Amino acid sequence: MKIGDRVRFLSETGGGKISGFQGKDIVLVEDEDGFEIPTSIHDVVVVEQDDYSMGKMISEKMDAKEKANALADTELKDDSRSIKAILADNEENIDMTVDVDPADKEITYKAPVEERQGGNKLSAYLAFVPKDIKEVTNTRFESYLINDSNYYLKYIYMVAEGNAWTMKKEGEIEPNTKIFIEELGRENLNDMLHQAIQVIAYKKDKPFLLKQPIELQFRIEPIKFFKLHTFVENDFFETPAMLYTIVENDNPAKPLVFNTEKLKQEMYHKKQEDEKPSCSKHTRYKDDGTIVVDLHATELLETTQGMSTADILHYQVDYFKSVMQENKKHRGQKIIFIHGKGEGVLRQAIIHELNYRYKSCTYQDASFQEYGYGATQVTIK
Repeated sequence: MKIGDRVRFLSETGGGKISGFQGKDIVLVEDEDGFEIPTSIHDVVVVEQDDYSMGKMISEKMDAKEKANALADTELKDDSRSIKAILADNEENIDMTVDVDPADKEITYKAPVEERQGGNKLSAYLAFVPKDIKEVTNTRFESYLINDSNYYLKYIYMVAEGNAWTMKKEGEIEPNTKIFIEELGRENLNDMLHQAIQVIAYKKDKPFLLKQPIELQFRIEPIKFFKLHTFVENDFFETPAMLYTIVENDNPAKPLVFNTEKLKQEMYHKKQEDEKPSCSKHTRYKDDGTIVVDLHATELLETTQGMSTADILHYQVDYFKSVMQENKKHRGQKIIFIHGKGEGVLRQAIIHELNYRYKSCTYQDASFQEYGYGATQVTIK
């Protein structure tokens, strides 16, 4: 590739004639209007070489060949060697190589990634940087993804509109670097309220500690972009910036967007808890203040359909504990638990709870005349 060659661009339409070079990597391409366009030498391809240069090269090669033939004719007269041997010897003396411009050679060397002390704990941030901090109410902003660790990060950056997500950018960011994402203005802020980022960390060509994948959803508050105090001094930019933490020292940031499905489940679970029968629903009071609680399944449950024997027993014991919990501060309170005679499984379970969970309370068989063998009286101490 030399001055005078015609070239065309690889990444866009058009081309022109080479008029000069800037360093090893930039070629000056003169278009039809006479403008010189600085272009990477790797972004052009030669489509037609300069006629003079080509003619000179061909002429030099023809002259060399004629000299070789003349020499062969002279030597053939006084040389007993074969024609093939003579031509072979002469060809070794003819230089047919073409000079290669060092700028045409592809650069394959890549400096190894430098690691810093303390960088083996993941830290990454999303940053919004005002282009003019003095005019924060009118300026535009640039967003960056910052990798403040010795790991490579594979990332996907997304924004949501309702339930639909749109990928803004994806790729790989090298250790201890930052990458530009986009430029935005106040007209764009309402379109990026709900954002998310997913990150996978790893190292290349060396062993490393496995890091958990990170997924973070967060909500952007447009009003913050117009308040000067939300932009703070930082280690990544010369100007104050607003930083959203993705992960810091291996600790993922807490999501700033509620998981609606999880919230629904928690609310449903709380509703079920609230719908459980209160301890007072299946109790009655005697004239002397003694509380009587019937623990028969038919009294506590509207139906036992679909419940195993173990399920019923667990429910009865839980109800017993809830009554004890409500009355644990009422010293001297007497509570009679009617459990029935049956096989004595429920009675043994109640006795076990009294011996290990409510050691300060006393218990005895309740009045045989009133309850038969199927009731236990507990006194709160």
